[in-house]
Amino acid sequence: MSDIILPEETLQISRLSLRTGLSALLLAAITATPAFAGAPPKTYKGTPYQDDHRQTSVQSIPGRVECALYDRGGEGVAYHDTESKNLGSGTLNPADGTYLNQFRIDEGVDISYTKFHNAPDRIDDNHYNLVQPPSNQLYVGWTEPGEWFNITVQAARAGVYSADFLYTSNRGGAISVDLNGKPASGPLNIPSTFNAADPVAWRQWHHWNLARAIMKLRLPAGKSVLTIHILKGGNINLAYFDFKQAN
Repeated sequence: MSDIILPEETLQISRLSLRTGLSALLLAAITATPAFAGAPPKTYKGTPYQDDHRQTSVQSIPGRVECALYDRGGEGVAYHDTESKNLGSGTLNPADGTYLNQFRIDEGVDISYTKFHNAPDRIDDNHYNLVQPPSNQLYVGWTEPGEWFNITVQAARAGVYSADFLYTSNRGGAISVDLNGKPASGPLNIPSTFNAADPVAWRQWHHWNLARAIMKLRLPAGKSVLTIHILKGGNINLAYFDFKQAN
C-alpha cells in the first residue's frame, strides 16, 4: 500500500482539532471534579455534618449513610449545586422555624423530607411506592446533571461493601460515587419510578424505590470521603445508601 500524503492545511486543521478536543476534555474533568480529586482526604477542607439534633458527626459503615447529611464546607468544597437557593427548605417547605422545614435552609443543596397522612392526596405514603420510605426521611432533591456532594464516612474495617439505595426518579438517570477523590463505582443506572397509573402529576416525584446492591465499594478502614455525582437524568431524590459488608 502506498503512503498517503496530506496537504499541510489538512494537517494543521487536524492538529488544531486534536488540541481543541483535548482542551475540552480537560476542562470538563476540572469542572466536574471536587477540589481534593486525586489527593488523600487530609487535604479536604470540608467537615462532617453535625447539629443539636445529631451528636454523631461522621456517618458509619456498615450502616445507613444519609445523603442530606452531606459535609459542611459550602459550594465548591462540600458540594456543587446549579443554583444557590434551597428549593426545598424555606421554599417548598415554609420557613416556620421547625427543624425539618428549615433543614440547612441557607445552603444550595435542595432538601426536603417524606410526608405522611396528607389529605386529600397522600404524598410519600402513597399506593404507588415500590417500597415504603421512613416518615420524616430527609432527602436531597431537585437534582441536575453536574451536581455533586461529599459525605465523610467511617468504615469499621477495610473490605468490600455493598449498598442499597433509597430513591425516587420520575425520569430515570445515572449517578456515580467517588472514593477519596477517585472514581470508584462507575456510572450507576437509576431505574425510573414513573407510573402512568398515578392520577396526581406531582406525585411522580414521590414513588419510592430501593435499588438493592446498586454498587460495591472497596473501602479502607477509618475515614473516607464519598462524592455522589449526578450524571444524567436529574430530578432524582436521594435519601440514603445502606452499606453492608459484602460476602
